Amino acid sequence: MADDVELLIAGGGLTGLLLGVACARAGLAVAIVDRQEPAAMLGEQFDGRSSAISYSSRNVLDALGLWADIAADAQPILEIRVADDNSPLFLHYDHRDLGADIPLGYIVENYVLRRALLECVGSIPNLALLAPFEVDSVSASRHSTTAGLSCGRQITARLVAAADGASSPLRRVAGIRAIDWRYRQAGIVTTVLHERQHRGIAVEHFLPPGPFAILPMTGNRSSIVWTEQAELMPRLIKLSEAEFAAELAGRFGDFLGAVEPVGHRWAYPLALILAENYIGHRLTLVGEAAHTIHPIAGQGLNLGIRDVAGLAELLIDARRVGLDIGDERVLRRYQQWRRFDTLALAAVTDGLNRLFSNALPPLQLARGLGLAAVHRVPPVRRVLMRDAMGLVGDLPRLLLGQRL
Repeated sequence: MADDVELLIAGGGLTGLLLGVACARAGLAVAIVDRQEPAAMLGEQFDGRSSAISYSSRNVLDALGLWADIAADAQPILEIRVADDNSPLFLHYDHRDLGADIPLGYIVENYVLRRALLECVGSIPNLALLAPFEVDSVSASRHSTTAGLSCGRQITARLVAAADGASSPLRRVAGIRAIDWRYRQAGIVTTVLHERQHRGIAVEHFLPPGPFAILPMTGNRSSIVWTEQAELMPRLIKLSEAEFAAELAGRFGDFLGAVEPVGHRWAYPLALILAENYIGHRLTLVGEAAHTIHPIAGQGLNLGIRDVAGLAELLIDARRVGLDIGDERVLRRYQQWRRFDTLALAAVTDGLNRLFSNALPPLQLARGLGLAAVHRVPPVRRVLMRDAMGLVGDLPRLLLGQRL
């Protein structure tokens, strides 16, 4: 592939790969640069986590021809049950309440998503994956930008998209400041095997240290997203298999019978990171480079997919009418389109975490009454379900399942 492309993507994680596929499928010449060997990214050892995929995110994957390779390994979420510690009051979402036989979302293992994306990348002639390399420098001029790679190669592009994660080196080099709030919490992610069938029911159990989520996977398995006090995390991770299983079972409960942790444990600090701007000169931020939120609602990847859908639509539409895809007017439209959605969800997840990670009796009572009130008002419950499915607001075409 020539060293001149239209779009250069720094970062070949899930968001970067998806952006590359979306834009290349519509005709842009795209290069993705990532520090990891592609073969290494395909193993479960590389990333044993699972992601919640909203229904609208599933539409994006379907419109790009990826869903057929993912569907068999995707577990539909049919119900969501939200409970506050030991309170008898709860909130229950059921996909049947929407009057259509579609799930609320899906749980998919990250390696399954990555496998489908990498296979697709290899099949598109105008899309190149350059790895294992890093973007060492970026120099923008009036009409283009040149990226210097760690291998010594230089790539000239109309636009650079930084999909290089929460600590985004390109964001820092561009001088884009970010709000960076570190929670006094950390997350543990692992997979468990349980005796009884989950029936597609996801459970969000709010405990004083933070939410404990049980997310249904294919087979008699569930993905656990366990939020705990940060200072306890090293001790929990180092527990023996039997000790860890006992700690987990005490939080999991016995509603699915005997529970056995399987696979690796993944631990990571939790943070709220919001870039003050999503764009620079011939530069745009995508996914966690622009925003990192608390996992309390399982919407982190979905936010990134919405970034991809919005940016890809604007870039493709601009190119089709002969506009420069790196033009500031095009990038400002992207920032305006995505900023409100991101800030609103960041505020909601941060507020919920602060509200529910609190053992004060008056707050516990208020929370329980609030959950019960929403549960008993079907119209409100339906609106919240549609919002969680990503079907509310001014949506890009891909989120509606339409091709670019």
